Amino acid sequence: MTASVVSIVYVNDAPAAARFYSDLLDSSPSFETPGYITFDLGPGADLALWSGQFEGLSPDVPRTSEICMVNDEGPDALDALFTLWQSKGITILQEPQDLGFGRTFVAADPDGNRIRVAPRD
Repeated sequence: MTASVVSIVYVNDAPAAARFYSDLLDSSPSFETPGYITFDLGPGADLALWSGQFEGLSPDVPRTSEICMVNDEGPDALDALFTLWQSKGITILQEPQDLGFGRTFVAADPDGNRIRVAPRD
């Protein structure tokens, strides 16, 4: 069996979130509808932004999901990416630090979803 992984991130406005992630990933969406937009992240992996099926969720509800972007280029590249994201005005939740799995930092998208940058395990 061939498996694919689609990470779904719930957002209030899919087109606005897609603009944010397009800039962040330096990539265009691979599939778009008004409330569901995906990005092809490579073989067998997609990121989906979905603004549907909120049934009673307020836009003010904090998001607690976390996606992880893998940094294969080492700590200096991670620090450079952190500086770039800061210069773009991306909300930083945790500045770069060394943890048990390596150097990492955490940012947030406009909906409050957490984006961790960390080395590959």
